[in-house]
Amino acid sequence: MNKTTSLEGFERQPLISAENLTVDIAAGKTNIVRIVDNISFNIGVGERVALVGESGSGKSLTARALMRLDKMARLSGRVDFDGTDLLSLSEREMSRKRGSSIAMVFQDPMSFLNPLMTIGDQVAETLRLRGVGKAEARKRALAVLDELGVDRAAERLNSYPHEFSGGMRQRVVLAMALVGEPKLLIADEPTTALDVRVQDQVLDLLDDVSTRRGLAVLFITHDLGVVAGFAERVMVMYSGRIIEDGDVSDVFAEPQHPYSQGLIKAVPRIDQELSTLFAIPGAPPLPSARPDGCPFHPRCDQRFDRCYKELPQLHVHNNHGAACHLVDGKRG
Repeated sequence: MNKTTSLEGFERQPLISAENLTVDIAAGKTNIVRIVDNISFNIGVGERVALVGESGSGKSLTARALMRLDKMARLSGRVDFDGTDLLSLSEREMSRKRGSSIAMVFQDPMSFLNPLMTIGDQVAETLRLRGVGKAEARKRALAVLDELGVDRAAERLNSYPHEFSGGMRQRVVLAMALVGEPKLLIADEPTTALDVRVQDQVLDLLDDVSTRRGLAVLFITHDLGVVAGFAERVMVMYSGRIIEDGDVSDVFAEPQHPYSQGLIKAVPRIDQELSTLFAIPGAPPLPSARPDGCPFHPRCDQRFDRCYKELPQLHVHNNHGAACHLVDGKRG
């Protein structure tokens, strides 16, 4: 793996390794837009990793690329999962991996659930598609709903999504992901549409089930408070690239990239009284109009000449990496 774009000295056995992963989307007949730009990372067996950044940074497309969900996207690079390159599989082979090896939870459960199917049928569907008998699939669906704390699960197998609260619908979506017993769960902003109390319940549930099952989790969020309480490691994404990667405690205590520093500074704190909240000036560039050099330099108050012309690589020290020219100490 390219040492300039991935952490070294990773102690856990990697479960999934992305190497130079790129996602291009066709914009019109001839124009190709690069959304995710040549990123590399590992997620270890049983590790909980957060992927954070502003909307439009490429977080969700990165996650969807791991599962090859976007048929119009052009993927390149390598995604090694448990010894197999997912990008080299046929669609039929990849469909067997979805649900049984890698599963995904989406942010809006109501739009993901089928309003015309019962909860029991939707949770059991993953198993039924893999040839599991109806009775066995229903039995396993009931077991996972019980595990996730759905009240009167046996009775509610015949209920429909509109009969569940938002928090309970999120549990159902999580049950659909877990019933196939995957090794990696991708959670794409699973608490965004929920109130604070229900968010805490869902996070506690994810914490509990990932610990008991030894499940690796890629948690996508823009909420750094969630990251601090749930993840072990955090990757910060900006304009389609991973610009910082390290243990949560290290990144929060000493963020190295100016963008990470801005994100953390923008989080309100109950021990401080502020008349105005901090915000990073400007907005992320459109993928079709990235500036030369570092894509963050138009918004950075620490930029210098080199930032305008040279794309920084991820420089790693003590398992904490940042893609910033300030980090390598070379100005000019």
